[in-house]
Amino acid sequence: MNLNTLKLNQEKGTLFLTLNRPQVRNAMSLEMVQELCELFDGIEKNSEIRTVVIRGEGQHFCAGADIKDLAEARKNMTMDPSDHNNPIFKLNRAFGYLMTKANQTSKTLICVLEGAVLGGGFGLACVSDIALSLEDARFGLPETGLGIIPAQIAPFVVLRIGLTQARYLALTGVRFNGLEAARIGLVNSTAKNTIELEEQLQQILQQVNRCAPQANATTKKIMLKVGSASLEQLLDEAALDFSCAAQGLEGQEGTLAFLENRLPNWME
Repeated sequence: MNLNTLKLNQEKGTLFLTLNRPQVRNAMSLEMVQELCELFDGIEKNSEIRTVVIRGEGQHFCAGADIKDLAEARKNMTMDPSDHNNPIFKLNRAFGYLMTKANQTSKTLICVLEGAVLGGGFGLACVSDIALSLEDARFGLPETGLGIIPAQIAPFVVLRIGLTQARYLALTGVRFNGLEAARIGLVNSTAKNTIELEEQLQQILQQVNRCAPQANATTKKIMLKVGSASLEQLLDEAALDFSCAAQGLEGQEGTLAFLENRLPNWME
């Protein structure tokens, strides 16, 4: 890919993805959203990538949407705001497509959070499988304070931390740190400094790599269906998934490795 807003580095089965607009605290431009969407589409076809780690260049993860894009879209408004073809609708909806792709990726998605984690950056944290944060990172949903709404983010915030907490954060715009983010279940763990944060990331990557990649992907698929299908239907589908896993290459290799007291081949 020809990338202007992202940096990529692949190490074995892990793709390190860096949001690369440090001059604006990695605010998400439409170009960045489009590049991220292309990237998530591409990695679904790449069996060598098992884990994606997202972080921000410089001292910030992401300060939200680039307001300049909204201003430009507003200039080009020549139709009713309720028309689905208007440029502001398209701009906002593009981020929703990104959120869905990131949420549903079969890869294990890890966010490493530092500095500003606002708006769109907050949203990305909410669709991660694992989120690690500095204690002094700054979280918030500032949209309503700007007279706009966290339209594409709000549903994922509710799914992540529950309706009560989501209402409070969105309707007050309150800022809070990584420790509070851990308390409400937004992040999984916090670190006092960048050295400790890096150590936590390496530990998590080691733990994820102990798990079979297809087993992880299928487990994630089952979990994401909770609430969107009846429980009995979901359990039927999960039993079929289990049957396929047990008879598949990973299931056979995992069982054999256990019996032979060795590591399975996906850990080599």
